[in-house]
Amino acid sequence: MEPRLLELLVCPVTKGPLIYDRDKHELVSRSARLAYAVRDGIPILLEAEARTLSDEELAKLPERTPLA
Repeated sequence: MEPRLLELLVCPVTKGPLIYDRDKHELVSRSARLAYAVRDGIPILLEAEARTLSDEELAKLPERTPLA
């Protein structure tokens, strides 16, 4: 995922920042507790397509995605 693109994208539900999870190929919204899939480099930012995050998953996430 391009760092510049990640700076521009926001959660469609909360309009808050997204965290990129490289291992799962997902963009995560802490405030909405949702994970949006990234397929073939394209973020699927549809609430209906997102999966809900568990408390354990949220606890493991960094506050922000390192851009480097």
